[in-house]
Amino acid sequence: MTDLPIVILKISAMFLVMAAGWFARWRGYLTDAVGQVMGRMLVDLIFPALVVTQMLKTINPQVMRERWYIPLLGVGIMVVAEIVALAVIPFFSGKTKKNTAIFLTAMPNWIYLPLPIVLGLFGDAGVRDILLYNVGFQLALWTIGIWTLRSSAPDIKSFRALALNPGLLATVAGIFMALFCPASGAIDSIKPSGIFSMWLPALAVFQALDMLGSLTIPLSLLITGIQLGGLNLSDHIPSRNLVGVLVSRLIFAPLATVLIVQFLDRIGLNIGEVPRMTGYLISAMPVAISCSIVAERFSGDAALAAKSIFYSTLLSVVTVPVFYYAVRCFDL
Repeated sequence: MTDLPIVILKISAMFLVMAAGWFARWRGYLTDAVGQVMGRMLVDLIFPALVVTQMLKTINPQVMRERWYIPLLGVGIMVVAEIVALAVIPFFSGKTKKNTAIFLTAMPNWIYLPLPIVLGLFGDAGVRDILLYNVGFQLALWTIGIWTLRSSAPDIKSFRALALNPGLLATVAGIFMALFCPASGAIDSIKPSGIFSMWLPALAVFQALDMLGSLTIPLSLLITGIQLGGLNLSDHIPSRNLVGVLVSRLIFAPLATVLIVQFLDRIGLNIGEVPRMTGYLISAMPVAISCSIVAERFSGDAALAAKSIFYSTLLSVVTVPVFYYAVRCFDL
């Protein structure tokens, strides 16, 4: 249980950085418009830089042979959460808001909140697995997720958005370079022998990407705080719909994920400790920040999405450490 303090410390530190973003938004230092620009930079430039450098550092043919199934686990975690929502949400939600509530339950914050936790717990191996999970979640978001929100099959725009997603493109590029250009995987350890070293340009590019990528965690947390600070939460009394999303997302979905993983272990499909614990942490995360934007774009209930993001993020400061403690305590 020595790693539980790490989880509590990371959650607490993350909450404080998000609080700083919220305070900056409240004081007017950072506006919604600035937060949106920062968000685009994060998604289109900074996060892809992290993806490429981490793929180069951690991916090799042996890892891909051993971890090929992680993107499938990402899809599986979302599907399990959606099944939970289909069973639970009808008890809380009317027909008009049911699809949005199911979508919100199925969409945990699978990148920016668990990333600093797994980095503290498992180092680069944890970051690598988070990025591999991201492949599965991106596929699931732009197919199953949009299908759920709209009650119809994904259209060509959804598949185009998936194909052009910078994070997914960076993942594919990073894996390709690591597997087919083996020297690129060790570029950060190369010591150029002089100013005319052939490795100097490549090393400069790598270090530039590495510095950009290092901004991912603090910037994502600041942006989360800005977005939470800009939410209109005039109705502070949680509705039945909101309670249904919170209970499903923070309690039932992670419990169902644990049960499924334990079943897979029983039938001989053993999952390594790092991908298993990373998957557990992802399953326990609050509603993804991007859900409010996606819900608004595809005619969902944007108000329910905003409140679900705010309250689930706030409650996760308690629920995630409790869940992790229970998993470790029972050696699941």
